[in-house]
Amino acid sequence: MSARIEDKGDRIIVWNGNAHKRGALSPELYACINQAVELAHEPRVRAVILTSEGDFFCAGGDLNVLIARRDLAEDERRGKIDELHDVVRAIRGCPVPVIAAVEGGAAGAGLSFALACDLIVAAKGAKFTAAYVKAGLVPDGGLTASLARALPRQLSMEMCLLALPVTVDRMYDLGVVNALSEPGAAMAGAMAYADRLAQGPRQAQSVIRGLVAQGYDVTEAAQLDAERNAMAHAAGADEAAEGIAAFLEKRKPNYGG
Repeated sequence: MSARIEDKGDRIIVWNGNAHKRGALSPELYACINQAVELAHEPRVRAVILTSEGDFFCAGGDLNVLIARRDLAEDERRGKIDELHDVVRAIRGCPVPVIAAVEGGAAGAGLSFALACDLIVAAKGAKFTAAYVKAGLVPDGGLTASLARALPRQLSMEMCLLALPVTVDRMYDLGVVNALSEPGAAMAGAMAYADRLAQGPRQAQSVIRGLVAQGYDVTEAAQLDAERNAMAHAAGADEAAEGIAAFLEKRKPNYGG
């Protein structure tokens, strides 16, 4: 299988199984990610993890597929790209945090997927590449927007114009990668994050995720209003009652995770 879902109750894992093509994109991967996001609406689910069965997270689009698209009309090519963009939108709009467990590296739209996630655990030695220009192509999958949010302009230009890979160490130093792991252990790091999320307040986490995500796109005035409304609601919710009581009683809160 080129992709599969593993349902572990409080977390959904999407495995990119296209190892013989370094995790290249596939319709099955799109379907699995979309399915995982749908499952994430169930209250039991606290995180989604994207990872790969091979030694490379995702190499992006299959060039043989892209060659075949040359014969399509341009509006048909737009439709194919929209399928990718819908997956990126799904990751961005997931109701629970999405964690990328990156082995080897991520390239092209694979990098778009990783940067669309909320947390990234990457193995030492991994590299991140926007290699489109080498094939006479341009970035898609929201990559330029993600890079603009995450990196200085000059580094984004270096990645996109020159296709120079950026090491995981540099990404970690810049705060793009949350945690480094030994090779082969990125999944263990992602599972540790999922463990912590499972013990927290699900609704508050979901609201926080949305606030942080929209904070890049709205004015400060709009964000102040959004935070006011979210905080006013949270202060009257059961999660806050339990969290505040636990703090005052010097005990661990029980959010039902």
